[in-house]
Amino acid sequence: MKEHKEYSERYYRKRARARDLVSFRVVVKETDLWISAEDSLEKEAEDLVFNYRNQLENYISAHPEFLTTYHPFPEDPFAPPMVKEMIEYTRRIEVGPMASVAGAIAQYVGMGLLRLTGQVIVENGGDIFLSVKRPATISIFAGKSPLSEKIGIKAPATKMPLGICSSSATIGHSFSAGKADLACVVSQSAILADGAATALCNRVQNKKDLRALASWAKAMRGVLGALLIMGDQLATWGDIELIRL
Repeated sequence: MKEHKEYSERYYRKRARARDLVSFRVVVKETDLWISAEDSLEKEAEDLVFNYRNQLENYISAHPEFLTTYHPFPEDPFAPPMVKEMIEYTRRIEVGPMASVAGAIAQYVGMGLLRLTGQVIVENGGDIFLSVKRPATISIFAGKSPLSEKIGIKAPATKMPLGICSSSATIGHSFSAGKADLACVVSQSAILADGAATALCNRVQNKKDLRALASWAKAMRGVLGALLIMGDQLATWGDIELIRL
């Protein structure tokens, strides 16, 4: 699938505003993060990315099927902690472990930085780990849908840390078996949110499928709320507050 030009350039980062925080970019191989924290922590963030990428790459070298499978991966008590969580959460929702990789990197880098800063936002290709001391609004980008960037998700400070992650069949280069413009999931685990967004997006073949969101999301233990967008229609479920932008 041809990658959407504006998405591939991540133009949306130019519109992001993290009041009272310092924002910076960290790029290591395919990992491209936009981070906001109380201080400039580029070197510390880069070290964390190298560490977790190294763990993941070493695991994939020993288990090549981890990278390619679209099915749940067997439990492995000897896997590194991040990889264990990827396996655990994606087994729950019956997708391959790499469906959660962007959320996993965002979460583990974010948690590492929280040892050095009281607030942090880590965005990894639209998948977000968020831990700040005030309410935040996350703008929803849904490609060519008329709803794109017209609505946002309000994230209360009392529920942080949060993972807010998205999957799309029409934006970006990631594989999707569905046809939704956007599936967005909120969870206190960015790893679960990322995998669950993929699983939800895979299920949507037409607008009628949006009606099934509640039953699908309820079955995903740990999901706080979910949003599906296809064309000019949307569906929401759970503890999720939308606001007009």
